[in-house]
Amino acid sequence: MAEIEILIVDITTLHVDAIVNAANSTLLGGGGVDGAIHRAAGPALLEACAQLGGCPTGEARITGGYQLPAKFVIHTVGPIWQGGAEGEPQLLADCYTNSLSLAVANDCTSIAFPAISCGAYGFPIAEAAVIAVRQTLDFLAQDGKSIKQVIFSCSSTDVKSGLEDALNLLK
Repeated sequence: MAEIEILIVDITTLHVDAIVNAANSTLLGGGGVDGAIHRAAGPALLEACAQLGGCPTGEARITGGYQLPAKFVIHTVGPIWQGGAEGEPQLLADCYTNSLSLAVANDCTSIAFPAISCGAYGFPIAEAAVIAVRQTLDFLAQDGKSIKQVIFSCSSTDVKSGLEDALNLLK
């Protein structure tokens, strides 16, 4: 099984095959992780994203990494938290599964995720962490044999603790 690491680290600095961008549906940049990835990758990323025509919530799209150390950026659109009764948990699970599927389809052996939907989109960290870890473990067990390394890139100790708790619970 793949090595899973949970780190407080800037995702734009990671030397992995793919980093996941917690994007908005336009894929044309924004704040938080999305803005940081666009700034670090350079203007060619915005040009590539403009060609994709957006991305619905729960789905994923892939571009090159351009000026990033990662070969690819996998863009996924997480759900905005509305209390949990609007399908947010399944949409968040789909973000992880679809991102991992794109990584495998593009021969990636390493991938880094941010905490999708946990920032401005307001998804509760503990619940999001369980979804992230469960989907990743399930995918790796069934379809992700080629993935050797998964990094969860955290922006805070709260997110890191939530992911560590989820991994300890689900391992």
